[in-house]
Amino acid sequence: MQLSVIILNYNVRYFLEQCVLSVEKAIQHLDAEIIVIDNNSSDDSCAMMKQRFPNIKLIENKENAGFPKGNNIAVREAQGEYLCILNPDTVVSEDTFEKVLAFAQKQTDLGIVGCKLIDGTGNFLPESKRGIPTPWVAFTKIFGLYKWFPKSTLFNQYYAQHLGKNQTGKVDILVGAFMVLKRKLYTELGGFDENCFMYADDIDLSYRALLLQKHNYYFPETTVIHYKGESTVKDATYMKHFREFMNFFYQKHFKRSVFFNVMARFGAFYFSLVKVFQGKSKPQKAPEQYVLVSDNELLREKTATRLQKSVERTTMENGKIVISQTISKAQKTEVILDTNYTGFKRAIAFLEENKNKSLTFKMLPVESDFIIGSNSSNDRGEVIKL
Repeated sequence: MQLSVIILNYNVRYFLEQCVLSVEKAIQHLDAEIIVIDNNSSDDSCAMMKQRFPNIKLIENKENAGFPKGNNIAVREAQGEYLCILNPDTVVSEDTFEKVLAFAQKQTDLGIVGCKLIDGTGNFLPESKRGIPTPWVAFTKIFGLYKWFPKSTLFNQYYAQHLGKNQTGKVDILVGAFMVLKRKLYTELGGFDENCFMYADDIDLSYRALLLQKHNYYFPETTVIHYKGESTVKDATYMKHFREFMNFFYQKHFKRSVFFNVMARFGAFYFSLVKVFQGKSKPQKAPEQYVLVSDNELLREKTATRLQKSVERTTMENGKIVISQTISKAQKTEVILDTNYTGFKRAIAFLEENKNKSLTFKMLPVESDFIIGSNSSNDRGEVIKL
């Protein structure tokens, strides 16, 4: 078997359903399997999996075992030569795995391969590629110095800015939302470190691959949506977790850093002050108009009835989604992409091409009765049942 796709789920039933649907499309020409492991979700994730995907292997944990242990349990059941560790709040293109595997098979001393990640607004997620977070590098991340000096090697290492977002190349650290590696290497590394409940696990695994003289790669020739991405609010709680996982990493591989601890504590205080002065975030303004990209008129009528709004419908022209003639630039517009019609790859490309154009996006997953998406890089996502 070529590939095992491991999806660890916890209470994101609708995102999981969309993710599995996209993965099914992406492995239809491969000898591959999907393994979903659920960390004792309290929603109906497992019931949905049994009803909608009865032929997919489902492992039901009786406790929330955390990200490392959950994935390790699933990998022990995997049969593929390659593994993909995949978050449930992701959407892959129909050719994602074919492209990544073709690239991986050409490499020698292969470590881990990651791809380009975008959020639900179409914006690039910089954590798609990262450097080793030494105390200094972590400091440049905390205070955003990488934004001010993107071309300086002194400040731009956290997000591996020596590589452009569309440039393939070697990097140190990849994100656990999408990781492809050989099962043999995963076993040799002992999998994710189960002493780390969350946050540092992908950094630790990537770094240990480097210690074995393997090469990690950022491969942007396929794009994957990761809805949550950097959605964690940069407040004191975030800084506390950031300090904890960095200290775990330092203690394991280097030594505890007094400099980092002082800077992280100062950072927590700074972000607390910022949050106080900013106050509560303003609620998102509801869309004033909706555009459905679909060839299904009955779906348009159903969507309009559910949203209690007028919904315009548009179709593709020569295989490309064109909505410029449909929308009014004076109004806030939400575009609903019927993936039964567009497919996942075209839908993902549309988000990326139309980012920062005052549009929000939702997807209707294949043969589903809900639309799903995220209207901001700070939102956890929204599901609307049709």
